[in-house]
Amino acid sequence: MIKKIVFPILGLLTVLSCTDKNKSLADSKTETEFKIDYEKFTLDNGLEVILHVDKSDPIVAVATVMHVGSNREEPGKTGFAHFFEHMSFNDSENTPVGANRKMIPEWGGSRNGGTSNDYTVYYEVVPKDAFEKILWIDSDRFGYMINTVTEAALEREKQVVKNEKRQRVDNAAYGYTNEIIRKNLYPEGHPYNWTVIGSLPDLQAATLEDVKTFYKKYYGAGNASLVIAGDIDVEETKALVKKWFGEIPRGPEVKPLEPKPVTLEATKSLYFEDNFAKLPELRIVFPTVEEYHKDSYALNILGQLLSGSKKAPLYKVIVEEEKLAPNVGSYQSSSELAGEFIFRVRANETIDLDSVKVAIDKGLAMFEAEGVNTKDLKRIKAEQETNLYRGVSTVLNKAFQLVQDNEFIGDPSYITETAKLTNAVTAEDIMRVYNTYLKGKNYLMTSVVPKEQLNLAITESTEAKVWIEEVKKDVANEEVSQGEEAVYEKTPSKYDRSEPDFGELPLFKSPIVWKGKLENGMTVTGIENNEVPLVEFDITIPGGQLIESIEKAGVSSLLSDLLMQGTKTKSAADLEEAIGMLGASINMYTTNEDFHVTGSCLAKNFEETIALIKEIILEPRWDEKEYNRLKQALETNLKGREANPNFIASSNFNKLIYGENHPFGVPTSGNFESVSKITLNDLQEYYLKLSPKDANFHLAGALTKAQTLDKISILNDWKNDAIVIDNYTIPEQNKANTLYFIDVPDAKQSVLYIGKLALSQTNEDANNLSFANEIIGGGSSGQLFQTLRIGKGYTYGAYSSISSNKEVSPFTVRTSVRANATLKSLDIIKEMLTNYAENFTDKEVELTKTKVLKSQTRAFESLGAKLGMLRQMSKYNKAEDFLVKNQEELVNMKLSDYKEVIGTYLNEKEMIYVVVGDKKTQFEEVKKLGKTVIELDIFGNKK
Repeated sequence: MIKKIVFPILGLLTVLSCTDKNKSLADSKTETEFKIDYEKFTLDNGLEVILHVDKSDPIVAVATVMHVGSNREEPGKTGFAHFFEHMSFNDSENTPVGANRKMIPEWGGSRNGGTSNDYTVYYEVVPKDAFEKILWIDSDRFGYMINTVTEAALEREKQVVKNEKRQRVDNAAYGYTNEIIRKNLYPEGHPYNWTVIGSLPDLQAATLEDVKTFYKKYYGAGNASLVIAGDIDVEETKALVKKWFGEIPRGPEVKPLEPKPVTLEATKSLYFEDNFAKLPELRIVFPTVEEYHKDSYALNILGQLLSGSKKAPLYKVIVEEEKLAPNVGSYQSSSELAGEFIFRVRANETIDLDSVKVAIDKGLAMFEAEGVNTKDLKRIKAEQETNLYRGVSTVLNKAFQLVQDNEFIGDPSYITETAKLTNAVTAEDIMRVYNTYLKGKNYLMTSVVPKEQLNLAITESTEAKVWIEEVKKDVANEEVSQGEEAVYEKTPSKYDRSEPDFGELPLFKSPIVWKGKLENGMTVTGIENNEVPLVEFDITIPGGQLIESIEKAGVSSLLSDLLMQGTKTKSAADLEEAIGMLGASINMYTTNEDFHVTGSCLAKNFEETIALIKEIILEPRWDEKEYNRLKQALETNLKGREANPNFIASSNFNKLIYGENHPFGVPTSGNFESVSKITLNDLQEYYLKLSPKDANFHLAGALTKAQTLDKISILNDWKNDAIVIDNYTIPEQNKANTLYFIDVPDAKQSVLYIGKLALSQTNEDANNLSFANEIIGGGSSGQLFQTLRIGKGYTYGAYSSISSNKEVSPFTVRTSVRANATLKSLDIIKEMLTNYAENFTDKEVELTKTKVLKSQTRAFESLGAKLGMLRQMSKYNKAEDFLVKNQEELVNMKLSDYKEVIGTYLNEKEMIYVVVGDKKTQFEEVKKLGKTVIELDIFGNKK
């Protein structure tokens, strides 16, 4: 997996703190530096270890950062750091084959890895009873895997990485832009001249010896930092770390790379015709400074000042005045060796990018003339204070912060210094970095335009060259398998490196839920949590798509956007500023069945945030200018999603199962036909249907019940009457055993959606079906993933799930497979589904029980997860202890129960198949599956 870990955007140095666990942080007036407590020590082999104790939940997070990313590669052997990350998750000397991807989810944990320009990270979160098991499996991956690598494993993982590139790059609009930027911004030989995923020809040419050489050079204990955070005993953990990690070889010294910023001798302008893009996009990239450079903090704030609000100059010119695009972005992106300041505009359909460039120049001239608004600077710092807490609100995020700063700056506590440096940025600093790095400087500019729309590219730009894979039929080296296990002599150890036993099972305890009610009928539920001085909240109003007409689908979604564009006394910019000055966030969105108002803020700012919520709900501005802008933006987004094969597959799958006369058959944001009919009056009529009487206010965070009810009592002025929500008839399911094919010319992958309507979340079988899905499609341990990715190398991932609604909802299998493996993948999925009930044994019963029960110890750690629990309670009228009851239901399920629920709801012959791929090579192939095949266009119309 290619991953850039997003660490906290750090803000104000002075923050609220509270040492009394029984006292709400909202009441605390003690101010102190923000810090994360830790203990650090170094093993004899050079491995630096950081421990952080957090006993708020019975879970442990483990993260290892290797100081090796794509910047350590060389031309001709690119993509190795990322490829090796994949290889590391396969086998190791003292663990069963495939254990890392399969066993950790079965212990109730989650795991993954990521590679960037500069590092590779591996991480897991598990219930505390599996803590030593994680140290065993993680240390074995780190120090004892290289002898297990075989030619077969090497070739299989090449196909997985190829599929990742096809999914993220080749089959995605604007997927090649990053490659174009890197090749032309950084000179040949520079460590950032290539992408993290590298060149597929380089990858295909990789040998077993190449892999072993890379491992020996970079995977020594002296080139890594290990962090363990969570419910641990420090002295016991030290002993366990020494046991499991202490014998890993130090490895050769890996010297730090010096910063290597670049300059451009001249401005470059390049264009590229994108097979998937439906909208023209302009990016302008200025070379700047590396991470931790003193100027990076001012550049970060500069990006927000230029485009991050409705008062920002680029937004004013590009979005409001010229109406060239629905939004604009500008931001600093720093890596270990160099940095980039980027302007990005995805314009409206048919907009000439020359006009966008002129508008950017106009916006920058406005910024130069007006300078830095001190109020905007204050607002940005207030937002960063809240973001600081959000960024360390889980044990895994704390672990990431500690381990990154340790490995790259040598100080796990550098978050405190970063906060100081950010808070110290002045208006003069911002103008200085603007003049130093942007004004009058050379840059790289890319115009990515839809096929056959070169007239939209920047005038006199030069064509960008990229290598594009040709996926061919029946390529022998793409048919891979598990192969034989490696034969090797185990690395000697003074310890028994066999799998350790589980520790004491942590008992899952439902969070304490309090309940209340407002005078206007709104129900209030909450969970008090004082780990960080934050609150997150949600108002769920029943209705969603169900109370809008199908002919004007998208009304509720458009209304959710418009209500955030000001109030009677505040313009859109004023409202945005008021929210920002509190460091808060407020959002609205609609779903199939509900309309949501959500937010988060520091607990000390909750009262003022709720006052803004009241104003937004009760005093809408109904600004026609903003309405027209939003409708234009929606039409632009509708056009853009025509380029997304996954959206094409999911939207047409829903249309096929729900039909044209059910709201769920249309996306929540509508389609071109429905949106064209919407008027401002339609939004106003829908607004009158939003009522508090059946609504639910959910809150999780650092406030008591009494504090919450007191501060939200001002919402009693909201008094709309409740409305009756219509029931819709599910159409006859007469499309079973049919395959629908949708052509996306030259697609490198085929997107597969397979399934049928199953049941409502209110159905007494809902939990049982969810449990029954775990074995076939629940994460990386599921049979779909294990077969299609691990066994065959056909895909980057394959999963199945059951949607959760009051309405009858579908079971779906979802995956994207390489184009020339489409039929093979369909055959495998069909066989799995057909034989699932028959092959389900008592072994799967016990595995499901273990996996689900253990995963619940970490399922409700974050404030957002706690809100999700409250939503389930209110929407489906569940008791406070419903999670405990769910566990009891799971424990009592017998094999016959699983077979019955699978047979009732997962009958393969009742399912439909949707395939989105290249017709030229795959249409005749899929006919061999034995289904009735019907071709549709991307909108679901028969061809």
